[in-house]
Amino acid sequence: MDLKLASRKNKKKTIVDVDGIKIGEELVVIGGPCAVESEEQTMKAARAVKAGGGKILRGGAFKPRTSPYSFQGLGLKGLRILEKAKQETGLPIISEVMDSRDVTWVAEYVDILQIGARNMQNFSLLKEIGKTKKPTMLKRGMYSTLKEWLNCAEYILSEGNPNVILCERGIRTFESYTRNTLDLSMIPSVKEVTHLPIIIDPSHGTGKLSLIEPMAKAAVAAGADGLMVEVHPDPKNAKSDQQQQMTPDQFKKFMKNVNALDNFING
Repeated sequence: MDLKLASRKNKKKTIVDVDGIKIGEELVVIGGPCAVESEEQTMKAARAVKAGGGKILRGGAFKPRTSPYSFQGLGLKGLRILEKAKQETGLPIISEVMDSRDVTWVAEYVDILQIGARNMQNFSLLKEIGKTKKPTMLKRGMYSTLKEWLNCAEYILSEGNPNVILCERGIRTFESYTRNTLDLSMIPSVKEVTHLPIIIDPSHGTGKLSLIEPMAKAAVAAGADGLMVEVHPDPKNAKSDQQQQMTPDQFKKFMKNVNALDNFING
């Protein structure tokens, strides 16, 4: 695989430091709602993530949706709500940026910039993010090969930003029972060819609450550097992804089980 900066041959394993949380060194769990819907909803979710042992808060302020009539997020207001949640809980925040014109000011609010699956090959966005030193999570495109994914990481690295985190969130196949097909073979594959850490998103990868914990455990067993899951105080009334968001109690149980497995495997 023709990689210049992402190749494992060129560098030891990358550790991305986010406010003292070392992604690539310890199992890091990112949790929070699919979308920031209100201050009350986000604060409840943030407190649940903190109480359950999550290390980073996720929440979408800008939501790329298949339909233009679906909830698109609160934008700047959503980022300010996330900022308030960080101030109360101390949790660093990750949120998606969709437009190269927004990178600079979104980076002022978040600790990790997220590039969604639909924007994996948005090369102007990748270049703009590469000009920052901000930690960046690059989600795999739903039809993308490992080579295509890592070449997109090269765009960010080549512009001077070394803080790239990969995220496998499922690919689109003929299977219709699950929302996507979570490709856990990417964990050892990524580790064979690149020094970049890899996070697994079993929420989007399966789209089914009952499958999130089993796939998360499988990811931990395969050597994932972290997990990203969706947590909402009232999933049934969520404005998006109702079927895959955990309640605070479910998240607490999830964390207990995942941490027990991680301790068993890694001591």
